Amino acid sequence: MMTETDFANRLSSFMSVYLPHDRNVSKHTLASYKVAFIDFIIFMEKQKSVSVNRIMLKHVNRENILDYLRWIEVEKSISLATRNYRLAAVKSFCRFLMYKDIDRMAQWQNIMSIPKAKTEKKALEYLTPEGIKLLLEQPDQLTSMGRRHLALLALMYDTAARVQEMADLIVGSLRIQSEPYTIKIVGKGNKARIVPLSKEQVSLIKQYMSENQKSLVSHTSPLFQNSRGEKLTREGIAYILKRYADMARHLNPELIPQRISPHCIRHSRAMHLLHKGAMHIVDLRDFLGHASIVTTGVYARADSKAKREALEKAYKGVTSKMSEREWENDKNLLTWLKQLGH
Repeated sequence: MMTETDFANRLSSFMSVYLPHDRNVSKHTLASYKVAFIDFIIFMEKQKSVSVNRIMLKHVNRENILDYLRWIEVEKSISLATRNYRLAAVKSFCRFLMYKDIDRMAQWQNIMSIPKAKTEKKALEYLTPEGIKLLLEQPDQLTSMGRRHLALLALMYDTAARVQEMADLIVGSLRIQSEPYTIKIVGKGNKARIVPLSKEQVSLIKQYMSENQKSLVSHTSPLFQNSRGEKLTREGIAYILKRYADMARHLNPELIPQRISPHCIRHSRAMHLLHKGAMHIVDLRDFLGHASIVTTGVYARADSKAKREALEKAYKGVTSKMSEREWENDKNLLTWLKQLGH
């Protein structure tokens, strides 16, 4: 009979109880941590000759973790950013162990002191208002697929939702029976936020839903589905975006970069709101679902007077379908947005 090691016992409790229930982390964070520890177990077997059923907490030490990080960089050819994600998973485990195994406090603190690898800070990538307008003009609105894709892309821009947040939307997320129109978005850590919707956006969604009543049968039905009636994946949404980005780039390569991602659309929306003066940085933090205003500060740092003047001048008429967001100029609704969640 195989005896459970202290490492197996603690890791099992960490992954199955602490993270999903005590910390309420998202399934994607859980999946990322799972990969980190699978890699660590493989590393211990291959590099340290310690089989999985013999790994103990004493093996989770600073020397082994540093060797593990170097190993995944070389063997897995991962980026420094991914290396830092793996380290974050290990550190989270050590924070958990500080309360569960205090006799080894110094051991856990030694690991916690391992610094992140310095990564090159990339410039914030976002489209100009003209770029967004050109992108949203590409779906063929004479076809049901084109109208569906326009509803998806326009909503992704209007709400500045993360790609996974878009994939997780259900029919019940919408509140479009009467004004003010809103959508409930569930973000990182399963934290929900309410985002206002414009009349133009609601019109696109209602038209799309009217044409797809058979698949949108209940409140729990995925709002955007693939051909099999399943919710769109992150990759599926990225593919749709790439399709129309390629079309737009062919028309005007200066407006659409070679590489574009759903997060670029999120960045674009945030920058346009900031440039237009439609939101204070604190309101933008809540709108984007950031836990800290420090994260939101990247948009303010990317701003400059020249960019602000140029974008404000070009912002009018981003798309004929969504020319003005009435709620952006409505002080009462901005007050309402500030009070959400209080």
